[in-house]
Amino acid sequence: MTLGLKPGDRVLVVAPHPDDETLGAGGTIARLTAEGIEVHVLAVTCYALPRWGQPASTEQRREEFEAACDALGVAGRGIAWAEDERARHLEAHLTELIRLIEDGPDLSLNALRPTALLMPGTGAVHQEHRLVHRACYAAARPSGTTRHSPDIVLGFEGPEDYTWGTSPEHRPILVDITDSAPAKDKALGCYRREMRDAAHPRSAERIWAIDAARAAALGTERAEAFSVYRMAW
Repeated sequence: MTLGLKPGDRVLVVAPHPDDETLGAGGTIARLTAEGIEVHVLAVTCYALPRWGQPASTEQRREEFEAACDALGVAGRGIAWAEDERARHLEAHLTELIRLIEDGPDLSLNALRPTALLMPGTGAVHQEHRLVHRACYAAARPSGTTRHSPDIVLGFEGPEDYTWGTSPEHRPILVDITDSAPAKDKALGCYRREMRDAAHPRSAERIWAIDAARAAALGTERAEAFSVYRMAW
C-alpha cells in the first residue's frame, strides 16, 4: 500500500499550474491510480504567456493537462482560474483560493473528502507555488467536524525547487516510482512546450537524475520525495 492508502481511498492533488502535478508527483500519482486509489487534480491557474520564446494559449495548456492526467490515470481534473484577474494576481485572491480548496463545488476537500492531500512544499522557488502552499496549508488545518481535514497532508517539490530552493524542510517520505516512471515520462511528454534542454532542471534528463538521486536511499531506480505536514491513522 502506497502511503498507507487502500483501493477506494481518494487523493486530492493541488498544482499551481498545469504540469506541476506531473513535475512534482507524477510517478506517485501513477502508482496510486494503478493500485486503485482515486486521484483528483486541481490546477489553480492558467494564462497565456510566451514560454521559452514560444507562443502559448490557454486552450493548448488545457489540452496538455488533460492528456497528462489521462497518462497518469487521474479521475477528476480541472483548472480553477484561467485567463481572469485571479489567475494573473493570485496574491490578491488568497482568501478566495483557501475557500475554493476547502469548499469548491467539485475538486475540494469538502466535495471529495480525500484521505490525502498533496500540495506544493514550502521550499518552492516560484511565488505562485508558495502562495498555493499557503492556501492549501490553511485549508487543511484541523477543524473538528466543520470541514474535512485529510489524514495525510504531504508537500511535493518540482525540479527547479530541488536545484534552486533554499528551504531546510526535510522530505522523509520516499515513494518508489520505478514501475510507474513510464507513466510519468509519458505525462511529461504531454508538456513538451514546457520542457527545456538537457542542461536545465526542467528537462527529461535532469528530472530522471533527480528521481534517481532520491531513489539511491531505497536502492531502486527512481523515487519522489515529500515533506510531511500530517500523517494520521
